Amino acid sequence: MKFCLECGSRLVLKECNGEGEVPYCESCAAFRFPVFSTAMSTAVLNRELDRILLIQQYNRKDYILLAGYVNKGENAEAALIREVQEEAGLEIIAYEYMRSQYFAPSNTLMLNFISVADTEDLSAMSAELDHAAWFTLDEAADAILEGSLAESFLLTIIGKLRQGRTLESFTAASR
Repeated sequence: MKFCLECGSRLVLKECNGEGEVPYCESCAAFRFPVFSTAMSTAVLNRELDRILLIQQYNRKDYILLAGYVNKGENAEAALIREVQEEAGLEIIAYEYMRSQYFAPSNTLMLNFISVADTEDLSAMSAELDHAAWFTLDEAADAILEGSLAESFLLTIIGKLRQGRTLESFTAASR
């Protein structure tokens, strides 16, 4: 960030009470901490925890995990439930937070979840998705976009699933 979001003045780096050097607007006399977006991504599983939903979007051929931005005033869990419902038409019955990672190309902090859907029925899928399909764990590992953040999350999740997870080990979703 080079310019103040409030007044447009050029920012300078200034020591901020033990935070290190932080962009500072001399016109506003205020520190301007970096701004970034927050989004969630999820590996949506079936009830048996043996199939994973992958999607194609934006006319791209690569399969990715379902993801979406967290709205202002919304927590990540609510965004997870909303995004899966809006895009895939599925109700999430359980979930577990996995980990986060910053994604520089979109200046976004990605919060990754495992989630469990009530059904594998994709008949209510929205036009936001070009295609969605259920894959076995091995098929999903082969189909996901190689070298992507989605692949990194997915392989971590598959590793956890192969350790014998059960539906009861997830947090039940509430609306």
